[in-house]
Amino acid sequence: MSAATGKILAVSVSERKGVRKTNVESARLIENWGIEGDAHAGPGHRQVSLLAQESIAKMRAKGLDVNAGDFAENITTAGIDLTSLPIGARLRIGGAEVEITQIGKECHSRCAIYYQAGDCVMPREGVFARVTRGGEVQPGDQIVLIEEGNGAVESPSGQRAGGSCEIPYSPTIPSVFVRVRPSHALIEPAKEPITQDPQRAGRDDRMRKEGRS
Repeated sequence: MSAATGKILAVSVSERKGVRKTNVESARLIENWGIEGDAHAGPGHRQVSLLAQESIAKMRAKGLDVNAGDFAENITTAGIDLTSLPIGARLRIGGAEVEITQIGKECHSRCAIYYQAGDCVMPREGVFARVTRGGEVQPGDQIVLIEEGNGAVESPSGQRAGGSCEIPYSPTIPSVFVRVRPSHALIEPAKEPITQDPQRAGRDDRMRKEGRS
């Protein structure tokens, strides 16, 4: 299977955040919201989360007893290389379409998932998206890359992406998780005011009037 195509292995939802999600037979993605009935749905940029079965397999190789939905991902995929997708890439997932807005996340504290599973792969390999077209999804549905993102967008100030300063979601820019190189302005220290000799100032004035320098 091509790295630009894959399939859904599982669809999972939960009524609250920070817990494992439960596999369901199907779900409805709502445009600019997320999965109907899921705790993570909302108007932000992380409306739907995706995690590859290949990432879960890495945790199993470490001896963890984990399955689809255990890392609180909404959609568990197979065959498509999620982490290689650029920001702004668009995917057709079953009857819906999503736009990749963030790859990985920062965990400020260890959540219940970490303690339940022993580790959490989402901060490293989880992918987040917003729903650009609503529709039904279910295990077995095909995932197709329909538009490449460029991975580099302009911030509201016009700077190109790069560096390490994260900018939060803004509807005025095409993608969400961007990095902007901070500018480092060189500021010279203030100089002491120059005090001029009054007698020399008067002499200089007379010389200028006479046409001499």
